Amino acid sequence: MNRFPDSSARDAAGAPARCAERHETPNGRGSQASWQSRRALLGSLALAPLWSWSRRAEADPGTDTPKVIEFSPDNRHLLYDEITSKVVPHTGYESRIALRDSIVRLVRHGVIDLGKYFALQRDGERMPGDLSHVLDEPSDGPIRLTRENAGAYVNLLWAVGLANHMVGNFSSPLMGASLPTFASTAGWTVGDRDEGGDYFNKFPIVDMTRSQEALAIRVAKSTFRPCCDNSTFYQDCNHGSALYGLLQLGASQGLQAADLYREALAFNSFWFEQYYVSTALYFAVSRGVAWRDVDPREVMGREYSSLSQWRETVQAWVERNPDLIPQSRGEAKCGA
Repeated sequence: MNRFPDSSARDAAGAPARCAERHETPNGRGSQASWQSRRALLGSLALAPLWSWSRRAEADPGTDTPKVIEFSPDNRHLLYDEITSKVVPHTGYESRIALRDSIVRLVRHGVIDLGKYFALQRDGERMPGDLSHVLDEPSDGPIRLTRENAGAYVNLLWAVGLANHMVGNFSSPLMGASLPTFASTAGWTVGDRDEGGDYFNKFPIVDMTRSQEALAIRVAKSTFRPCCDNSTFYQDCNHGSALYGLLQLGASQGLQAADLYREALAFNSFWFEQYYVSTALYFAVSRGVAWRDVDPREVMGREYSSLSQWRETVQAWVERNPDLIPQSRGEAKCGA
């Protein structure tokens, strides 16, 4: 369903979709030159903190010897590449959450219209092979998130977060006259109804107890995404709905708060790679904390995962240390 596996902004029919916050590249307005600056040497950076962190970097499997990163004009982005491999591993992320029969229920209730979906298939849209069966049979195995299927999971989980009925959703910021106008509602165009907002909070897609609902909402209210300034509970775009759906599935499957924050960070990292690689560099170099040791709840909070606060904290630091990061490789956008 996703023409753009790098999270490019389209609705389910291919038209642009936007959330309330204007979407820009991580460099933001007026800072393109800073982000593209690539000096020959680390220059103004003090190398001691970098060297100190690099000696604490991930140990090679089966040994206690840490990987040492040495700097030169030819490999000044070696730290960036090393950290990228930790934030978005080439082998993917093995989640503790499964789709189970949630997608089958979405089809049953018309949130996913098979005719519209297969029309997209005929137009060249393809689900990754590992997701080819989820429309017509339960998927009990844990999700393995990769760069190749991350966009498809945005679309599938978007529908879960949009349509699943929970009592707590009656206090959602989406409720009201503007409900049909958000990117998360207006952008959903592959259901059997004309308005995507008609599906909001309507169907029993994920079976949850009251305590599981409360947990999912609590974590949703304290997690953010770098395409907007809103919490996951304020699911005004597809990524918000998708993460909200993930949290609901995780809570229903017995995960606790700490597990949900970890899952949220992993999925956000694949959906917004450039942002979280930059954030991981900030933690490693500025704070001396390797990515495996960060607190997912802290990183998913407002300071590091809402767009405006991320710019003030991480982007400002990156602009002072531009040699750590190659030219910007992506941007945060909304839409299927």
